[in-house]
Amino acid sequence: MNSSEENAVSGMSAGRSAMRMGPAELVQAAAMARRFYLEGKSKIQIAEEFGVSRFKVARVLETALERDLVRIEIRVPAELDAERSDALRARYGLRHAVVVESPAEAQDSPDPENLGEVAADLLGELVDEGDILGLAWGRSTIHMAAALDRLPPCTVVQLTGVYDAGTAERGSVEAVRRAAQVSGGDAHPIYAPMLLPDAATAAALRNQTGIARAFEYFDKVTVACVSIGSWEPGISTVHDMLSDEERAHYASLGVAAEMSAHLFDAEGRRVGRDLGERCITVKTEQLRRIPEVVAIAGGQRKGAAIDAVLRSGLVTSLVTDTSAADYLMTAGTPPKPALNRADPDGS
Repeated sequence: MNSSEENAVSGMSAGRSAMRMGPAELVQAAAMARRFYLEGKSKIQIAEEFGVSRFKVARVLETALERDLVRIEIRVPAELDAERSDALRARYGLRHAVVVESPAEAQDSPDPENLGEVAADLLGELVDEGDILGLAWGRSTIHMAAALDRLPPCTVVQLTGVYDAGTAERGSVEAVRRAAQVSGGDAHPIYAPMLLPDAATAAALRNQTGIARAFEYFDKVTVACVSIGSWEPGISTVHDMLSDEERAHYASLGVAAEMSAHLFDAEGRRVGRDLGERCITVKTEQLRRIPEVVAIAGGQRKGAAIDAVLRSGLVTSLVTDTSAADYLMTAGTPPKPALNRADPDGS
């Protein structure tokens, strides 16, 4: 049989298959599908076994899908929203975006605790042996550290001071210790407040031995975990630490979000640079050089703040919830891809 005759016969067979498959065809299709999808054999291997061309195998597999002999399901855990995750990743040019189903009872709550659990699993994927992991202050990072159950051997360093030095043992210091304990690596906590009365006091603290030792690691961090705050009471640590007069001043500058004691307007530009001089925190230029910066933030009330920080280009990956994701997917003109690591000062 010449090639034209073979093509004609194949065409007739395909036509018959499209209309109706007999028992022999059904059995063969099922066997080929089993070899391909379950046993991992190539189309060439299957063709050799059944004595047909690889093109025939391809047609049979396609027909098996059309006829519902084979059903391909993509399953992720129920709490993960794969569609929103992929859409959010593409919109902001992120390396990773993981969207978690918002708990019904916490639709309006910022940073539901389940975000920390998912972020802990994500860090288990992202951190490699020998990495230096940086943790900034934040309720979400504290929840993440508490949920950690696996982490390759790595050094863990604190990236910011604490909200209240009196609660350090229950806050970010404990988070650093917990992560180091799980990984079996060294811990470098910072026993100092995040915000100081003035720049001179902050500079003096940075020179103290223990704090200076932690700061030496900032330029070596390979994976960082940060939180995001909205500029309103109870949702921004920095906001709550300032006086009414100071809050009004920074609000007048257009602050929309806070991350690691750095303030951003709605377009992701840094504002209120003087505040950073009073804080014990990693610098934005250091964050920008870290290969992987994971932000953990969620809830409807944080939507605008998350958008602002993502527009800064400082964050490469995000763990959030469906409430915040729905806001982010409609938040104005899509920003420049975050992986360009744009300058947050807008220059």
